[in-house]
Amino acid sequence: MLPGRIQSGPRRKAAHRAAAFVALAGVLALAGCKPVGPDYSRPSYTAPPIYKEAGAATVLVPPPNPDGGGWQPANPSDGMIKGKWWEIYDDPQLNQLEERIPTYNQGLHQAYETYLAAQEQVKIARADFYPTLSFGPSFEHEKNSTHRPLAAGTTATNFNDLRLVGQGTWEPDLWGRVRRSVEASRANAQASAADMANVHLSLSSMMATAYFQLRGLDAQAKLLSATVTDLEKQLDLAQRRFAGGVATNADVLQAQTQLETVRAQLIDIGVARAQNEHLVGTIADVKLPGFSIPPSPLDLPLPKIPLGVPSQLLERRPDIAAAERRTQAANAQIGIAQSAFYPTITLSGDGGFESTHGGTWIQGPSALWSLGAQAMELLLDGGRRHAVTQQARDQYEAQVSGYKGVIFLAFNDVEDQLSSLRILEQESAEEQKAVEAAQHSLDLSNTRYKGGVTGYLEVLTAEQALLQNQRAAIDLQTRQFVSSVALVKSLGGGWDTTQLPK
Repeated sequence: MLPGRIQSGPRRKAAHRAAAFVALAGVLALAGCKPVGPDYSRPSYTAPPIYKEAGAATVLVPPPNPDGGGWQPANPSDGMIKGKWWEIYDDPQLNQLEERIPTYNQGLHQAYETYLAAQEQVKIARADFYPTLSFGPSFEHEKNSTHRPLAAGTTATNFNDLRLVGQGTWEPDLWGRVRRSVEASRANAQASAADMANVHLSLSSMMATAYFQLRGLDAQAKLLSATVTDLEKQLDLAQRRFAGGVATNADVLQAQTQLETVRAQLIDIGVARAQNEHLVGTIADVKLPGFSIPPSPLDLPLPKIPLGVPSQLLERRPDIAAAERRTQAANAQIGIAQSAFYPTITLSGDGGFESTHGGTWIQGPSALWSLGAQAMELLLDGGRRHAVTQQARDQYEAQVSGYKGVIFLAFNDVEDQLSSLRILEQESAEEQKAVEAAQHSLDLSNTRYKGGVTGYLEVLTAEQALLQNQRAAIDLQTRQFVSSVALVKSLGGGWDTTQLPK
């Protein structure tokens, strides 16, 4: 070929294809570049080495840090409650109620659907990696004016236009906007999954709390029923002594007053019991008119709860995980904002067939095609992109502070429940001594009253003291179970971050 001559025919077309291939390869190479914006690194937080309040006998504390070495990063599940945490209480009825939550509770179902919607957003963001393609036929019948400017006498003014054309456009992810969008969507979906786990944890702990409070009330009802039986015997004794002339009518009235007071207290327990039963039924999503929990006094032993090391808390609480995932999503938004400073490059093409007659529509001479590329750079926007980028940075910093705040409150929550268990354990031990002393005092007063040494007022006072201490002991036992459930909840239940979707 002579220098300067223009290529023609097949050789020119081949050269055009080669140039297009080289350009496309270059674009694809650029598309693999690192996306703009900062890469995410989890904000640092130094967990305390030990829990301050871990002194209750029902808390299993890990062995101390070995001399000359530090703890290695532990699997969040090592030595911790796993899965269905409520099974540690070994209560079949509670297990059945808890099992209904994932299937029937509408609040958890709402959280699940929200998570599914967040998962779809990941697919929506990922779709921008690919070109958009469209294809379809079109038909037009046109009548042009014969008096239009520059009209040629030989040009048809009335004709059909049959088209069968496909179109495609693609914006290669050169600067990482799409990759950062996918990163943000994936992190938000994981946060939504953690939110769903947190809803389940809250519902299951609320269920267990109401259930144990109900059983504690059943224990008090059992105590009051037994006390009513004893007071009925005391009233009978006072009436017989009055009839025999060895007691006054005041003794009879005092005995009757005490009996009716305890009967009223027994009835009053029904109010709180009904409310707890309704709450359990609502969480389990059962029809309340047909739902009831048979009386079952709280007589379970408190289970031992494995505490783990404080650093594990960051991996086990779903609210912490949700805050951390949203922190990564906020970080990705910085890259999305920064990508607006770079040119927008779009590749497009279309091809198909066009003819004025159906018989020549799908033929070689009717073929058409075009390829194109466009690059557009925004030159002036009044500072909008700078403001959007700075806004993304500020929102990221706010999310970091929120994440650390959630961690701080989580450790505070654990310490609160640990101190409650420790103090209630000590108080319960002292209360048992008070019950024993009150029982001994009542036995002695009854003996003295039957022997005519003292009046019924002494017996009445001893009975009141015993009943008060017995009810306090049951209340302390119930509060220990409630605090035990709250501790499990504050530790994250049986959940950990390995359950987050990838």
